[in-house]
Amino acid sequence: MATAQAQIRKGRKFDQVVDGAREIFLRDGFEGASVDDIARAAGVSKATLYSYFSDKRLLFMEVATRQCSEQARISIERIDSTRPPQEVLTLIAQQFLGFIYSDMGQRIFRICVAESDRFPMIGQEFYHSGPMIMRAAVVDYLKQAAGRGELQIEDYNLAADQFAELCKADLWPKLIFGIITSVTAPEKERVIDGAVTTFMARYGGLGAARVTA
Repeated sequence: MATAQAQIRKGRKFDQVVDGAREIFLRDGFEGASVDDIARAAGVSKATLYSYFSDKRLLFMEVATRQCSEQARISIERIDSTRPPQEVLTLIAQQFLGFIYSDMGQRIFRICVAESDRFPMIGQEFYHSGPMIMRAAVVDYLKQAAGRGELQIEDYNLAADQFAELCKADLWPKLIFGIITSVTAPEKERVIDGAVTTFMARYGGLGAARVTA
């Protein structure tokens, strides 16, 4: 992370460049995005763009980590740790799937995989900026719910990861492999309901049973 930051120089038009890059990456993808188009969308010269980012991958990494950080922030702010697991987990799943089903979310994943050998820092930065933060928030909530007797969990990190994987069942791999190109609201709710129900069947405590009764 420190190495990446050392290669990025911030200045007056830094945010302008990042906003322009986000627009072009969303439109054309990573490979299709040209520096000329990014500079044009940002309203800056190529020289200005290169003065901030020496590599297109670094620019994409900045766009991706900003998106992930913002998604994590919004999701965490909406977690009410006093509410029962079914309610909170449903909200977390909605936020999570809203991002990974999005065009940007899918592009980020594909690029992280494609560039993992040549530029592993993209995936590392992405994970630290969003997924790791969100995972810690979920773990914290699970501990609080377990303390109230609503859940029975021994390995909180594993439980948080299992819930994330349950949320990615069925539709996510189909999107990534191009089997489908979009997800409807009923399809999304079906996956969320299945994830929450399965998670509660595994970890639901006596308190959770009383809440749903």
